[in-house]
Amino acid sequence: MTSKTPSDPVPRGELTIRALRLFLAVEETGSIHQAAVRLGQSVSGVSQSITALEKTIGAKVFDRSVKPIVLTAVGALLAPHARHILAAVAHAQIELAEMNLSGLPALNIAIIDDLDVSLTPVLVGALQKRFDKCAISATSGRSDEVISRLEIRQADIGVTALLPVDDSAFTAEVLLTESFILVAARGRLKVNDRLLEQLSKVPFIEYSRSLPLGKRIARHLKRVKFAVSSNIALEATRSVMAMVVRSQGWTITTPLNLLDAERFLPDLDIHPFPFVNDTRSIYLVARGNELGRLPQELAVACRAILREKVEPQFRAVAPHLPFALTVMPD
Repeated sequence: MTSKTPSDPVPRGELTIRALRLFLAVEETGSIHQAAVRLGQSVSGVSQSITALEKTIGAKVFDRSVKPIVLTAVGALLAPHARHILAAVAHAQIELAEMNLSGLPALNIAIIDDLDVSLTPVLVGALQKRFDKCAISATSGRSDEVISRLEIRQADIGVTALLPVDDSAFTAEVLLTESFILVAARGRLKVNDRLLEQLSKVPFIEYSRSLPLGKRIARHLKRVKFAVSSNIALEATRSVMAMVVRSQGWTITTPLNLLDAERFLPDLDIHPFPFVNDTRSIYLVARGNELGRLPQELAVACRAILREKVEPQFRAVAPHLPFALTVMPD
């Protein structure tokens, strides 16, 4: 048995990947609280992890006496090394994931109803060519249903207007953005003639507030202080548009939803949004580092489909609203 001499090094813990991620999150946000929120962890847990990191290194990495907290000289030295290490780990994870994709037994996709017809057949066909021995399945539904399927691993890739609550576990690629538009029965509204006053006298057909879209529209109308009463709330866009035509009313929707009810277009007028506008984005979402570069490649393919099919389709029916739907550049 050997005895420790005063010159022997003091035993310390190991520098872990998790500790480096926490360290960089605090450095980037300037706050332990904000870093905890970003990572979905407790403030005390992050604080204890930073203290443990400092014990491992043998020096303080943050000056916590100022707000926002700042790096010490040791922390400033550690930061670029931490970024380099994490980048190398991420690269390795991507390469390993891509290697595993060659033997992928199944791939499940969930797509919002708005894009089911335009995206699903093309995407499934492209994936089947690439993974000829892989069972490809696709489902459609509301954005919250798509997110739920991703979170409980019933879907590997989702196309949705919402992001997961814990987005740190997922990657997201923006496919397009779209503005809200006003749709009314043909000839029902006189443009530029006290439009808001007209709207208050015309039946408003709303999306059910059980839907993410319905909730968002209701919140926006409240935010712009436009009080509107509605006795009719429906879930499916086709039902909403059918009722707009039948009741000679109006609604608020998005370009994608309108195109999903294409059969009613001859009986509808499309107007610019008469309030301070709001936009929503459509994302391609996948769990981080599990599918290699496949999500990014599929996002490029989706944008190409949207540019070729959806953008021209909407501009043909609403040439006066050229920027209401915009596909993101690659």
